[in-house]
Amino acid sequence: MKGTVYKSTGSWYIVKSQQGDFYQCRIKGKFRIGGIKSTNPIAVGDHVVFKIETKGDETVGVIHKIESRDNYIIRKSVNLSKQTHIIAANIDVAFLLVTLNNPPTFTTFIDRFLITAEAYHVKAVLLFNKIDLYNEEELLEIKYLAALYRDIGYECIGISAKTGKNVNKVKAIMQDKVSVFSGHSGTGKSTLVNSIENNLDIKTAEISEQHQQGQHTTTFAEMYDLSFGAQIIDTPGIRGFGVVEIDKEELGDYFPEFFERKQECKFNNCLHINEPQCAIKDALENQEIAWSRYKSYLQILEGEDDGYRKDIYKKE
Repeated sequence: MKGTVYKSTGSWYIVKSQQGDFYQCRIKGKFRIGGIKSTNPIAVGDHVVFKIETKGDETVGVIHKIESRDNYIIRKSVNLSKQTHIIAANIDVAFLLVTLNNPPTFTTFIDRFLITAEAYHVKAVLLFNKIDLYNEEELLEIKYLAALYRDIGYECIGISAKTGKNVNKVKAIMQDKVSVFSGHSGTGKSTLVNSIENNLDIKTAEISEQHQQGQHTTTFAEMYDLSFGAQIIDTPGIRGFGVVEIDKEELGDYFPEFFERKQECKFNNCLHINEPQCAIKDALENQEIAWSRYKSYLQILEGEDDGYRKDIYKKE
């Protein structure tokens, strides 16, 4: 039988068959997919081949094969383990929820998400949530960030998951597609999903006042079928986003504003650091490229995965 993974707990998987039935499944043996060694060899959104087996009174599905993925979002955990984790597979649109505070989402985190989406051929959209809570100065900062990423070519939408502002714009993008919602815990992913489809009633929680971080209300990634012909993957909150297996020579290609200028650099293998006649450094000095983006580029290039979350919105 063939089906799609709707929920992954790490050891058990909920699979929806092509006939529309749900089965609890496990993996047969050990999986290593395309040379990727990750904490979860099978991810939500994967298309799998499985068999139904009966042992005594127990009936379970056994996954034998994962079909080729169109794409996926993968990250390196920002901790001592350095293991990789596939967030979701076979995605049409990846939404990243961004909040200015409660909790803060810094440009370093946004950039790492966007670079990974570029590298693995996933369309990314930035959702600036909680705009109903910001004062005038904070709204100006949100507009500055949205303008920065729009100029690069990314779609940016200011939303309020609580009031429903611009939620219809999000639904229009989601129509007939598989979407994944990501972001830090507390940015409002589950609240937004409930606003999009209120009969799902996904659990939400308040922000921790002490640490200004969200509680982990979504424990495992899970896919939901929505009434308007869309599917959504809700993911656990992410504290850090380490970029995986991108060569130094290729990294600049995943910054669209770098890629469009790279042919103007004197050297074909220019890393845009100290090389003479570098088009990216020239554009940086001419304020055609944001300093926050260039700093993100340097941090990833230098392998700074630990402790990278710091405020670099503007040139220092």
